[in-house]
Amino acid sequence: MIKLEKIGFGGGCHWCTEAVFQYLNGVDKVEQGYISTSSKPELFYEAVIVHFDPKIISQKTLIRIHLSTHKSSSDHSMRYKYLSAVYSFEQDQHAEAESILSNLSEQDKKFITRVYKFGDFKASREEIRNYYATDPKRPFCRSYIQPKLEFLDKKFSKYLKNNPKG
Repeated sequence: MIKLEKIGFGGGCHWCTEAVFQYLNGVDKVEQGYISTSSKPELFYEAVIVHFDPKIISQKTLIRIHLSTHKSSSDHSMRYKYLSAVYSFEQDQHAEAESILSNLSEQDKKFITRVYKFGDFKASREEIRNYYATDPKRPFCRSYIQPKLEFLDKKFSKYLKNNPKG
C-alpha cells in the first residue's frame, strides 16, 4: 500500500497552484481552497493541499517547484490574499521544509516564502476546482496558467506526468 504524505502550498492564485501540482508525477491529489495557519487570528489564504508519494517526488522538489512558479521573492499588494507559504502537517515535515527553504535561499535568492503549521482548510466551490483541467482554453488559463506549465516543461520536465524522462 502506498503511503501518501500531504503538504500545503500558497503564493498565488489557487487555480495556478493547483494546475502546477496536478501535472507532477508522484502527486496523487490536489485539493484547491483556502488554508489558515495554526496561529491566531485565523486568516485564510488561497492555497492547495498536495497529496504526494515521497518515493516518487520529494518534499524538496515540490518546494523548489513551488518557489519557481510564483513570486516567491517579492512582496506585492495582494499578499493579504496570496500568502507565500508552505503549510506543514507534522513537526518533522515543518523542520525539513524550513531547512530546505533556508538552503535554497542561500543558494539562489532570498525568498519571502515561510513555513507555517497548517491550521484549517476550506475547499473551493466545486465549479472552480480543477480550473485548468476543465477548460484550458479560458483566457485566464492561457494568460496565467499555461506559461507556468510551459516553464515546468522547460525546467522540471523529468517530474511531469506522462514524461518518458520522469
